[in-house]
Amino acid sequence: MASLGFYAYGEPKFVFVMIGSIALNYLFALVIDKQRDKSLSKVLMVLDVILNIGILFVYKYLDFAITIANKVSGASLQLKGIALPIGISFFTFQALSYVIDVYKGTVKVQKNPLYVALYISFFPQLIAGPIVRYSTIEDQILNRTSDIETFADGARRFMIGFGKKVIIANNLSEVASSSFGTDVATANPTFLWLGAICFSLQIFFDFSGYSDMAIGLGKMFGFHFLENFNYPYISKSVTEFWRRWHISLSSWFRDYVYIPLGGSRVPFVRHIFNMLVVWLFTGIWHGANYTFIAWGLGYFILLVIEKYLIKPEKRKFALFRVLWQIITLVCVNFGWVIFNSSSLSYGIRYCLAMIGYYGNKFTIDDIVIYNMREYGAFLIMGIIFSTPIAKVLGEKLDGSKLGSVNAVVAPLGLGIVFLWAVSFLILGAHNPFIYFNF
Repeated sequence: MASLGFYAYGEPKFVFVMIGSIALNYLFALVIDKQRDKSLSKVLMVLDVILNIGILFVYKYLDFAITIANKVSGASLQLKGIALPIGISFFTFQALSYVIDVYKGTVKVQKNPLYVALYISFFPQLIAGPIVRYSTIEDQILNRTSDIETFADGARRFMIGFGKKVIIANNLSEVASSSFGTDVATANPTFLWLGAICFSLQIFFDFSGYSDMAIGLGKMFGFHFLENFNYPYISKSVTEFWRRWHISLSSWFRDYVYIPLGGSRVPFVRHIFNMLVVWLFTGIWHGANYTFIAWGLGYFILLVIEKYLIKPEKRKFALFRVLWQIITLVCVNFGWVIFNSSSLSYGIRYCLAMIGYYGNKFTIDDIVIYNMREYGAFLIMGIIFSTPIAKVLGEKLDGSKLGSVNAVVAPLGLGIVFLWAVSFLILGAHNPFIYFNF
């Protein structure tokens, strides 16, 4: 009830969409389990997928589809202007995974509707992930425990995520918003690069911050969620990047789309098709815009090149592996430019401007100096904390003679970070919610 109340606080009428999703998937799972040995169970499972995707389509993609239909056919169909329920992509995929796993027999059907409701609507990860599998918390729903140490560990994790979001992501968003609002044809490429890098760090600390807060809150209640990020910007390849970035989403598409299509153990042409489907869906999942589709297809192209031409894992030369790691990071950065752009044409022009296409000189002008002076400290913090440097140092301190000192200093430091983050919110600092469209 508390989770439904939390969701209703954002927009009361959309709580009925949530309740409808819970009822739909609870009932389908029950019937599928009863029809397990009959062909009807497969039909019901497919129907459940169609209904869930249909609801997601109406709320998230209907206007986008109408716009495309109007352009292709020359018609003038009226847009519906349907508001988007917050987090609908997250809780729809979560509910779908439960029904599919019941059909596959990998989890037991839950006959108590309140437990299914708790799984789908649990407030810590409801609006921004991670996407939690029912198998992860199946036993915890009934048999979880919480003690002072677990609660404290969860509180520390929440504070880390809160600091990531409010202190680093929100401040870097100021630079990103400024650069993505410029006329790229006349802009200084140095400033465009600065804005692109700031957005790359912003989206990481924003999303991983939300995941940390969700994992921390879950732990405070006795739930243990899987990690969703693992320092993606230290990846040595595009493949590794997607093993470290938004792990719950990439594993969802792997297990429920890629592998059922045949995965990689198929002929070359079929493998290419499987990858195309997965990355097209990945792009579409993020939003109803050509930019997200292009972003997803961009990763499809990069992964085909990497898997069939570059094959970095088989290269023996260290210099080549370092070079490919740099190329990977640059490609990820350009991908975020497309992802964050208001339109595909603007994103392409922004990327072209970054490489000097419009003839503007790379200079350290007043706007670059101003942004570095105001937000440079947050940029440096973002770069440092996007690597495991702090984690490694903390572990070494814990294992050294200073371990007892660190046991006092670390919580004190987290408390200061938390109060610092709270002060930003009290002062009304810029606080974007970039995952609203998901």
